[in-house]
Amino acid sequence: MSRAFIGMPAFPIAAKEALNNPQLRSNLRHATTTIRDKRARVIAELPDWEDLRLSGAAIKDDVGRHLDRYLEQFEAEFTAAGGHVHWARDAAEANRIVVDLVRATGETEVVKVKSMVTVECALNEALAEAGITALETDLAELIVQLADDLPSHILVPAIHLSRGEIREIFLEHMTGVRDNLTDDPADLAGSARTYLRKRFMSAKVGISGANFMIADTGTLVVLESEGNGRMCLTLPETLISVVGIEKMLPTWSDLEVFMQLLPRSSTAERMNPYTTMWTGAHADDGPKNVHVVLLDNGRTRALADPVGRQALRCIRCSACLNVCPVYERVGGKAYGSVYPGPIGAILNPLLHGVDNGPVERSLPFASTLCGRCFEVCPVRIDIPDVLIHLRGRVVEETHHGVPGPEELGMRAAGLLLAKPGLLGAAQRALGLASRVLGHRSTIGALPIPGWGARWTGARDIPVPPRQSFRHWWRRSHKSELPVSPRAQSQTRSETP
Repeated sequence: MSRAFIGMPAFPIAAKEALNNPQLRSNLRHATTTIRDKRARVIAELPDWEDLRLSGAAIKDDVGRHLDRYLEQFEAEFTAAGGHVHWARDAAEANRIVVDLVRATGETEVVKVKSMVTVECALNEALAEAGITALETDLAELIVQLADDLPSHILVPAIHLSRGEIREIFLEHMTGVRDNLTDDPADLAGSARTYLRKRFMSAKVGISGANFMIADTGTLVVLESEGNGRMCLTLPETLISVVGIEKMLPTWSDLEVFMQLLPRSSTAERMNPYTTMWTGAHADDGPKNVHVVLLDNGRTRALADPVGRQALRCIRCSACLNVCPVYERVGGKAYGSVYPGPIGAILNPLLHGVDNGPVERSLPFASTLCGRCFEVCPVRIDIPDVLIHLRGRVVEETHHGVPGPEELGMRAAGLLLAKPGLLGAAQRALGLASRVLGHRSTIGALPIPGWGARWTGARDIPVPPRQSFRHWWRRSHKSELPVSPRAQSQTRSETP
C-alpha cells in the first residue's frame, strides 16, 4: 500500500472528519452527478448492455479459474516478441525490480502513465529513495502530486478539488506558470501541457500499468483520454509496466467486450480517445527495451476466497463510486485505501486481510448495502454480498467465537418474538418509556458506554408508540375478537 495511506484512521473516524468539509461534499456531489448522468445516457444506447455485462463477468471468471495457464501463455508470447517478464510476489519485490531496471539505464527521471497499481505499491516513494524522480503525466494525478495530496477517486484522483483550488496549486508548485492564469479548464490544461511537453520529449524511461493483458497474443492494453499515455508509452527508450495478475484476458476477441464496457462505465464515452497496445519490443517502433512486472500482492489471497474472488473481475471503471451515497458524502480519502468507494471497501480487505489493521476491519461496514454498486458494475460484482461476507469475517476474527453485541441482540430478539407474553410485556414497557420521553419524536445519542454509545451516536431511532398495535387492536375491536373454545364451553355451562 502507498505509504501515504499507512497509519490512516478507521473509516468512521475519517468519514466524520470529511463530513465537516462542505466544499468537499459540494465538489463530489457535482462531479459524481455529472458523470453518472452521462453514463446512463450512453449505456441506454446499447440494447445488449446486460448481455455484455454477463459476458464480461464470464470472461473474468474463466481467467480466475485458469489464471496460472493464462499467465504462462502471456509470458511465452510476450517474451517471444522481444519483451521481458518479471514476477513479483508483493509490492516490495515489484519496487525492487523497477528500481533496478531504471538504475540500469542510468536515468534519474521517469515519466508515468496513470496507474493505480503503482500507487498500491508506493512505487513513487521507492523511486525517490533511490534518487529517481517520477513525474505523473495524467492531469489529475499531476495535480495530486504537485499538491502532495492523496488521490480520492479511481478515475479522477483530484475530484475533491475545485478549479480555484487547482489554479492555486499550479501557481504555487508548477514552474513557468503565468501569473494571470485563470481557473478556466482549458487554461489549466494548457498550462499543464506546456509544463509536461519538455519532459515527454526528453524522457528515456516510461512507467505504466495496463488495463488489460491478452494471453494468446502477449499484448498489453492501455485506455486513456488525454494523450499523455500515448506519449509515455511510445517516446521513451525503456518502458516498464507494472500490472496486477488479474488484468488478464484469454483471447484477443475477448477485448471487444471490454472495449464497450469500460469507456461507457468510466468516462461515459462510447469510445475512449486513445487506446495503445503493444506486444513485446520492435526495432523500428516504440521503446527498444520493454518490461512487464506481473504483480500478485494479495491477489491469490483474494482468489482463494470463494465469495470475495469476484472482486478480481474489477476493471477499475469507478462506476460504483459515482452512484454510492456514502462515497458522495465523504470522498475517497476517508477509505484510507488506494482503492476507495464500494470496490475499495471489499478489495482492500481481500488483498491484505481483514485482520491487517483498523482500516481493513472497518471498510466492510462503510456501506448502506443499497445495492446501487451492483446495478452499475459492468462485470456484475455483487459488492453488497461480498461486504456481508467480509463483515462476518471481521466478527469471527474480532470476537474469536465469543458472541458480540450484535449477535447477543439478535438472540434476545429471537427469544422475545418467540414468546407472545414476553413480547407483550416488552411492548408495555416501551409504551411507558415513550410517556417519560414526552413529545420527542426521535431518540439520539444515549449515555451508554462502549458499543451502545457508538451505535446510538451514529443514528436516530423513532420514539416507540405509547401503545402497541396489538393493544390498540384489542381496545378498538373488542367486540370483534374471536372467542376461545374454552371461553365458549364456559359460557354454555353457565347457561340455564
